[in-house]
Amino acid sequence: MNAKTRFVLAVVMLGLLMTGPFLLTVGILWADLGAEERAGFLVALDRWLPIGGLITIIGLIVGLQLLRALFQQYVHGLLRMAETLRLMLGANRNFRVAPDGPPEVRELARAANDLAQQRDALLTDVEEQIRLAKATVEEERNRLAALMSELAMGVVVCNLDGRILLYNSRARLQFKALAQGPTTMSGGALIGLGRSIFSILERGQITHSLENIQQRLRKGSAEPTANFITSTRGGQLLRAQMAPVLSTGATGPATANVDNLPPTPPPGEGGDNVSSQAATAQGVSTPTMPGAVMQVTGYVLTIENITRNFEREAERDQALQSLTDGNRAALANLRAAVETLIDTPDMDLDYRERFTRVIADEASAMSERLEITMSRFADSLKTRWPLEDVLAIDILAAAARRIEDRLKLPIKNEDQDAGLWMRVDSFALIQAITFLASRLQDHYAIRELRLRLSNEGKMVFLDLIWSGTPVSSETLYTWELEPMNVGTETSPLTLRDVIDRHGGEIWYQRDKAAHNAFFRIVVPAAVVPEMQAIDQTRHLHSESRPEYYDFDLFAARDAEGSGIDLDRRLTDLAYSVFDTETTGLEPSNGDEIIQMGAVRIVNQRLLRQEIFDQLVDPRIRLKPAGIPIHGITEAMVKGQPTLDVVLPAFHEFCHETVLVAHNAAFDMRFFQLKEDSLGVRFTQPVLDTLLLSAVIHPNQETHRLEIIAERLGINVIGRHTALGDAYVTGEVFLKMIPLLADMGIVTLRQALDAAQQTYFARIKY
Repeated sequence: MNAKTRFVLAVVMLGLLMTGPFLLTVGILWADLGAEERAGFLVALDRWLPIGGLITIIGLIVGLQLLRALFQQYVHGLLRMAETLRLMLGANRNFRVAPDGPPEVRELARAANDLAQQRDALLTDVEEQIRLAKATVEEERNRLAALMSELAMGVVVCNLDGRILLYNSRARLQFKALAQGPTTMSGGALIGLGRSIFSILERGQITHSLENIQQRLRKGSAEPTANFITSTRGGQLLRAQMAPVLSTGATGPATANVDNLPPTPPPGEGGDNVSSQAATAQGVSTPTMPGAVMQVTGYVLTIENITRNFEREAERDQALQSLTDGNRAALANLRAAVETLIDTPDMDLDYRERFTRVIADEASAMSERLEITMSRFADSLKTRWPLEDVLAIDILAAAARRIEDRLKLPIKNEDQDAGLWMRVDSFALIQAITFLASRLQDHYAIRELRLRLSNEGKMVFLDLIWSGTPVSSETLYTWELEPMNVGTETSPLTLRDVIDRHGGEIWYQRDKAAHNAFFRIVVPAAVVPEMQAIDQTRHLHSESRPEYYDFDLFAARDAEGSGIDLDRRLTDLAYSVFDTETTGLEPSNGDEIIQMGAVRIVNQRLLRQEIFDQLVDPRIRLKPAGIPIHGITEAMVKGQPTLDVVLPAFHEFCHETVLVAHNAAFDMRFFQLKEDSLGVRFTQPVLDTLLLSAVIHPNQETHRLEIIAERLGINVIGRHTALGDAYVTGEVFLKMIPLLADMGIVTLRQALDAAQQTYFARIKY
């Protein structure tokens, strides 16, 4: 029974209590009157009844309006105040009650604001103490995160369920490059916090490696590791090294519970189901000192993609085998012909010519086979020296410092693209640039050298520019073959060695219009860092450091399997918060999705680096009225993937998570209409922040997303873009979780049930 119903019943009861004694008194007097007195009373009543009835009706109307005003000012006003007080308690500490209404309510609002101000002062002091207490731990955590992000190897840390709780940028790029099919779109990466490593690597390999580590731990190994080679779903080969994450557990005798390992499922069964790994190594421990027990809480995987190296080695082996088999017979024929010629000096001229032709033919065939092999593997032989991906401007900066320090030659920079990456031997390339500068200074007395950087296709151009005497091509050719000696520093390499090592080129060119000349060094551009450049554009939506780690997931255990348990606490679940932009508001009448955006929430953190952001070609005309709202034009969606590609990719992105959206019924209707044609069904639970807002604040007049965000103290940025709305919705949802807990709604089932009781749950699209 709500407050309004209770208020009406109270008014009715009050009216009965007030009129009851009067009617009872009238009844008693009526009973004491005689017949003539009653007749006179009825005549008087008949005369005054219309006037009395009108007065009564007017009084009733005035009384009801007065009661309504009192209800709005006191009862309803106090209910709204109670909702805003709950906001001050948790979701928005800076929120204050507006002192409006009658004087008594305003005084209560001012008193509540004063109490909130005192509470904030106390909380600020407590938070400062907590911040100081956590400073050391947070510093160590950030150091580890920074170290991991800079490692050249891909590193992934998992808990015993196989849930990813840390990964670095190299791992992100590696697995993104390995993704096949629609998952290669933005947001379709196979890696993410809280996701299962078994969606990428074979479960059997992980289980077997853990068994080996447990055996070594039981034998007292100080550095238990395991190595294995596995393949991804796309057929790529990975070399992985596994090391356990050990932590000090409860004191007691050490045990090695190796026999409790779950059986490895047959191939193809439960590829993403991590529940069977939950018990793996749960009891594994190793004693470090009497009474202390080290327990395995997870494992670290260092991963390297060896597919290209394996293919090269296989090609080399094949070429070696081909040379061996092909030349064995040729050598035998050559040997036999030569021995025959030696043993028979007086051989007839025709026979001698025939044997000579055999020798020439076999030698020619061997030479041709060698030429073909050298041509086939020329690029591979040039680039066998270890090369690394570096920013081109970093190489030029290092070369400039070296030239200025060693040669005292001023350096200036011309046009330099800061986003260019190269795959080079950094030290050798800097030596080559310094060597050319020294030769120009020694032989042509240049006073200044300018460095320029550009690219064309898959090649990067490094230009060394000077003004003055031109250099002949013969001089450059001579320098190419000289050892790169600069001052007292000597090098066995020549300039040509360095150029060949990179599979590049160098040439001399004059710019007569600018009255200068330059050497141009051509080296290969890097491929992988281009992905990094794409990721850097997403930093606009992120904070200073990507959230690639969450150590609290060490304690997360999935005991119920890969399905989503409705009785789990809201704070323990992973979510995919999404939004769509559409051609219109009528999905059942042909409107289509033109953009999808989503962001993941894991361990109550909005992971701004793990997003899904994709434009969609709707294959229909966009409505002009909607373009000013969402800002998406016909040109922007033309040529983009269609929904039959985007929706399966989004389905994989939100796998094993609860869906969250604002007015989710609208977005889900688009998905439902495509179920039969695309074969993609979203079976996971869906939480709607519109309905949850009606649960938390039933007395508020509006539940629009921007109003809810303002109410909860959230800055709204990027509204009416799918990803921007997903960010705002995610932050709103995180603020709602403690407010729901204050109402006793702590599990997913309770939240779904409460949402279905609201009025907005009846809206259909």
